[in-house]
Amino acid sequence: MTALPLLRLLPGHDRRVKHGHPWVFSNEVRMDAAARALPPGGPVRLEGEDGVRHGVWHFNPHSLIAARLLDRRLDRAPDAAWFGARLAAALALRERLGVARFCRLAHAEADGLPGLVVDRFGEVLAVQANTAGMDAALPLVVQALRDLLSPRAILLRNDSPVRRLEGLAEEARLAHGTEAVARVEENGLTFEVDLLGGQKTGWFFDQRDNRARVAALARGATVLDAFCHTGGFGLAAARAGAAQVTLLDRSQPALDLALATAAANGLPGVEALRGDALEVLERLGAEGRRFGVVVSDPPAFAKTRKDIPNALRAYVRLARLSAALVEPGGFLFIASCSHHAEPGAFAGAVAEGVFRARRTGRILWSGGAGPDHPVHPILPESAYLKAQLLQLD
Repeated sequence: MTALPLLRLLPGHDRRVKHGHPWVFSNEVRMDAAARALPPGGPVRLEGEDGVRHGVWHFNPHSLIAARLLDRRLDRAPDAAWFGARLAAALALRERLGVARFCRLAHAEADGLPGLVVDRFGEVLAVQANTAGMDAALPLVVQALRDLLSPRAILLRNDSPVRRLEGLAEEARLAHGTEAVARVEENGLTFEVDLLGGQKTGWFFDQRDNRARVAALARGATVLDAFCHTGGFGLAAARAGAAQVTLLDRSQPALDLALATAAANGLPGVEALRGDALEVLERLGAEGRRFGVVVSDPPAFAKTRKDIPNALRAYVRLARLSAALVEPGGFLFIASCSHHAEPGAFAGAVAEGVFRARRTGRILWSGGAGPDHPVHPILPESAYLKAQLLQLD
C-alpha cells in the first residue's frame, strides 16, 4: 500500500478525522502541486502532520469534499476483492432485514462505499456513482455486482446534479445487459418501474415502511397522494381498501405508469390529476375538497444550503395547503428528502403550516427512511429523509 500517493492533513486540521468523520474538506489538506496533480478519484493514503495514519481514501483535488474514507486499514486496497466484500456485507444486511430482492442495496458512506448508491430490482440493478472516486471505480463495482448477484442488467443512472460538484458528466446507460425493464414487489403489489426515465434510480425504496404505515389507515377513506410519482403511497392505500384514491403529479408518464399499475393489480377507484402539486392543492382547498388521508411527499426543496430559507417557507406552505385538505379526524403524512433541512427545522415548518391552516392535532409518528437506508453515525447528511404522520382535528 506504500505505492499509493500520500496526502497530508494541515497542522491542526485532523480533529474531525480523529473523531471518525469520513470526509476531509479541501481546506484541511496540504494542497501542494503534487496533490493538485493527482487524478480525480484516485485512492490515497492519508496522514496527519503528527504522523498518524488515517487509512485509505478516495481523493479529488477539484472538489470541496476532497477526500472520502474507504478503509481505516492501510493493508486493504480498493480492488475488485475489496468492493466484492463491501457489497457482500451490504447484501447480507438486507437479507437479514428480509428485503434483499427489492431494496437499496448499497447506501454510500453508511455501507462503507462513499458516493455509491445501488438499488436492486430483482435481476436488475440501478447504480449511481456520485463521486469521482466511485465513478473511476465503476468497472470494479460492476464486476463485483455481476459476481455477487449475476444480474440480468446493470443500469448506470449517473445523471444526478451532484456529479457536477465532482467535475463529472451526467449520463444514463447500460453497463451490463441489453435492456433495463424492471419491476418492484412491495406490500403485495407489483409496480412497473421506468429505470431510464423515472426519478433518481426509478423507485423510492426509502418510503417502503411509510407507505405501509399510511395504507394501514386508509381502509374506507378517500386518499390524496400528492407528488405521487408512480403512485406508491396511493396504490398501497387502494390495496388496503381505500374508498377512492386521487394521484397528483406533474409528470404525465409517471401518472400513466401509476394507472397502468392500478389496472394490472385490479385496484378500483383510482384517478389521476396532472398539474403542479402546490397549485392543485391550493385549488382543491378553494373548492372545499376534503380527504380522509393526505400524503405530501415532494422532491427536495433545498438542493444546497443557501436554499434552506426558501425551502422552509415552501414546507410551511405545503403543510398549510395539505392540512387544509384533511377532513376532521383524518390523517396527514408529510415528508422532506432535503438533507440540508434539519429535522427540527422541518418539524417546525410543519407545525407552523398546520397552525396557519387553523388546524389542531397530534403527531402520531416521526421518522425517516427504512433500514435498508442506514445512517452513518457521524454523517448527519446520510439521514436525509424526514417525515411526520399526524391526525388533525
